[in-house]
Amino acid sequence: MTALVVIAKEPVPGRVKTRLTPPCSPAGAAAIAAAALADTLAAVARTRRAGRRVLVLDGAPGPWIPRGFEVLPQRGDGLAARLAAAFADVGGPAFLIGMDTPQVTPAQLDEGLRALDRADAAFAPALDGGYWAIGLRRPDAAVFRDVPMSVPTTAKVQRARLAELELATVELPALVDVDTIADARRVAAAAPLTRFARALERVAA
Repeated sequence: MTALVVIAKEPVPGRVKTRLTPPCSPAGAAAIAAAALADTLAAVARTRRAGRRVLVLDGAPGPWIPRGFEVLPQRGDGLAARLAAAFADVGGPAFLIGMDTPQVTPAQLDEGLRALDRADAAFAPALDGGYWAIGLRRPDAAVFRDVPMSVPTTAKVQRARLAELELATVELPALVDVDTIADARRVAAAAPLTRFARALERVAA
């Protein structure tokens, strides 16, 4: 039973999407983050292959979390440690995404889950040099050890680590993840019917 996991922060002003300020205010950036998270959770809820749906959250859960999600607290110092802990706490096979790709579709998520039926790992790079999703058939903290996060070489180093550990890996299509306002505009233009696109339009206005 493969879990579909979202690792995310509670959308609190000043704590999320800080690279959008400026031009956005902290409240505007939080509104955009909340919409991105809502789109992501909605896509997860509509997948067909997820055995479990889990939100690994930094912050307090609230009524914005859809029904059917388990909620686990994030733990660890730094993103690499938090990713390793998320896989350990979920246990078993899991496909994990963040909250920065609100354009993701249920079909793309099902593709990631399906990859773990035939491989040890699944890896989905982002166009900025990071990655938007990673899946493991079994939790293994060594996958993330010493992998630098949120830098242009993150995907390259992570891909090399999977190979070093001799994990058969399926690579998934790359997506734009939202870090900057330029990223946000690009994603909104590609997915204009999302909550994210509407929130960006309201904040820009």
